[in-house]
Amino acid sequence: MSDRKDEIILKGLKEHNLKNIDLHIPKEKIIVFTGLSGSGKSSVVFDTLAKESRRQMTLNYPLYVRNQMPRYERPHADLMQNLSPVVVVEQRQIGGNSRSTVGTYMDIDPLIRLLFSRIGKPSIGSATDFSSHSSFGRCPECGGFGEVIAPDLNKIIDFDKSLRDYAVKFKPLSPSGWQGRWMMTGGLFDPDKPIKDYSEEKLHLLLYGPPEGEKVYAPFHTKNGPQDHEWDGLLPRFKRLYINRDISKLKEVSQEDVFEVSTQSLCPTCQGSGLNPKVLECRIDGLHIADYDRLELPELLEELTNIKDPMGESIAQQAIPHVKQLVDMGLGYLSLSRKMGTLSSGEAQRVKIARHLGSSLNNITYIFDEPSAGLHPEEVDMLIQMLKRLKSQYNTVIVIEHNLSVIKIADQIIEMGPGAGVNGGEVIYQGTVDGLKNSPTATALNHKLKINKNPRDRKSYFTINKASNNNLKNISVQIPKNVLVSVCGVSGSGKSSLLLEAFANKYPETIMVGQGSIGISTRSTLATYMGIMDDIRVILSKETGQPPGLFSFNSLGACPICKGKGIIAPDVAFADPVTIPCETCGGTRYSDVALSYRYQNKNIVEILELTIDEAIHYFTIPKILKRVHTLKEVGLGYLTLGQTTSSLSGGEIQRLKLASHLQKEGQIYLLDEPSLGLHTEDNEKLLDVFQNLVNRGNSVIIIEHNLNFIAASDWVIELGPGGGKQGGQLIFEGTPEEMLQAETTTAKWVMDSVGKQFNENSERVF
Repeated sequence: MSDRKDEIILKGLKEHNLKNIDLHIPKEKIIVFTGLSGSGKSSVVFDTLAKESRRQMTLNYPLYVRNQMPRYERPHADLMQNLSPVVVVEQRQIGGNSRSTVGTYMDIDPLIRLLFSRIGKPSIGSATDFSSHSSFGRCPECGGFGEVIAPDLNKIIDFDKSLRDYAVKFKPLSPSGWQGRWMMTGGLFDPDKPIKDYSEEKLHLLLYGPPEGEKVYAPFHTKNGPQDHEWDGLLPRFKRLYINRDISKLKEVSQEDVFEVSTQSLCPTCQGSGLNPKVLECRIDGLHIADYDRLELPELLEELTNIKDPMGESIAQQAIPHVKQLVDMGLGYLSLSRKMGTLSSGEAQRVKIARHLGSSLNNITYIFDEPSAGLHPEEVDMLIQMLKRLKSQYNTVIVIEHNLSVIKIADQIIEMGPGAGVNGGEVIYQGTVDGLKNSPTATALNHKLKINKNPRDRKSYFTINKASNNNLKNISVQIPKNVLVSVCGVSGSGKSSLLLEAFANKYPETIMVGQGSIGISTRSTLATYMGIMDDIRVILSKETGQPPGLFSFNSLGACPICKGKGIIAPDVAFADPVTIPCETCGGTRYSDVALSYRYQNKNIVEILELTIDEAIHYFTIPKILKRVHTLKEVGLGYLTLGQTTSSLSGGEIQRLKLASHLQKEGQIYLLDEPSLGLHTEDNEKLLDVFQNLVNRGNSVIIIEHNLNFIAASDWVIELGPGGGKQGGQLIFEGTPEEMLQAETTTAKWVMDSVGKQFNENSERVF
């Protein structure tokens, strides 16, 4: 059996928590990997199979090309055979700059530009002239960004404070930077006088600089003595340095910092398109290129199909399949101009899938990381058809998934477990869905939806009046306080616009736990992220009389050989990279001196090796205990204090973010799809966390497709009926039980899952 080429053979897998496992994965089938969050699914699929395939693919290139490509280390495994080239479609947000759009990502924009340059009237010139990046095509007013950014005086300056007391709130111009220090020491302004007490003349000089035609100089003190610099005014300086320059190249400030103290408005010259008005005069059937960019995709398809000019038709025919892919993935409500950074993780992943579906390659292994993420149950069927289509083209489809509908259609299920983290890393089942017995997934498949029959009372409400963000149709909604609220609806129905924009703007004190990743360097651990590492170091310092820095591998305590990395990566020139544990510290990252000191019989490494469950019994300091308890509360008891955040799964990261916020009470918690990356069993734990939060007087609002969460809520709000222009309306508000009488898309799925029955009187019986 082992020499067959129609199966992938993996033996002795030891990445992360994998317990030396063997797997035979059949090719040209749909294989679903499932199991609890942290059970080892990603370690098999991404860190072993995908990594080795990519590593071997790069071996086909000449050495000088390979040196320019990402370099992969050989995974920890004894044998990996019969791999095919891998295409990985991950959940991670698509990177790219603020100008990256659906049109640029899908490579449709160049075709549209070509189309306008060939058949648009009046004729303009080359295709590049239709780009806001070109010198001719960009709008002269906004430089191609589509928005005019202007400094907001009240956001930049606190008039009640003096310069020394940080009246200038924008960091690079405050006393913490050289420009702020120069303002205080240059003699032009009194650094200790509140700005509101400046004379009109002085205020004008500070804000706008000297009158036109005049120049004012002030000495700036350097090592070589004072040097005169020209003072041009705070606002002109801000515009020159931080708006008219490429912010991405400035080291001391980010785009977000600049936006925080500015107002952004649609550019009046180009109406937000970023294009020169001359370019917008060129039209096809009455529409200019910015109109094309803003059309919803089915409307764009119609325009492209209507082109009859032979030259234009041949270009349109190249663009049509790409647009169709997006529509077929249920993304018809998007437009080409939609910024990639504004898509939810589910939408972004489907755009990635659509991009790959255009490929005519076969005998590929496609790997999907929870492709059902962000999909309404109604849309999961579309996904299933797509997976089957890929399989029918002689590809192997490997899916990491918790969604039961997707699990049911798998040709083979591989369940990892039995637990998570140190308790996982084994294959507990491999076979068809019918053979699944006595495992978390088997239990989940037999799970019946439990409708909350006793919702909490609604006494007071958060009110949103006439919200019109994005596609919202001027809706007003009352969201009950101090209960568990689910907001549902198909993709693009307006859930994020209502909550992450309209609600968050009106109630800025809201604690938002979104889908974005956290800063994950290899030196960031659970203990550092939760803010207890400093306390652990202080305990050791008090106990031993040594400085706290001795117990940090980023400081005095670092192993002198590997500098606190725990590994050594010798430069092996053209060969594959090699990472070996540091022999001096044995991979612990600490020096022998640091390890010689103990607190309650454990040194710093042994403390960091404690799981959260163990740490609860080890520490006595209330502050540490409180934070460790919150990690246990969100179901992360199996992780160790020293576990690096870079090794966590998506579901674990979101629960870690939630834990970091749980230390506050009497709050509004707003969570964007908390079920993401979680097995049904983990969902139960998370639901308990939410119920406890509400019992303690908090309000919990979740954007969710998962029917278990919706059914367990006290109140449900559904938006729809469709996505994009077809969405943005309030189609249901009520309890889960009342939802069973409704006729909305989500209600239909809730009823199906409850297993509705009718008695002789045609009344519903539950």
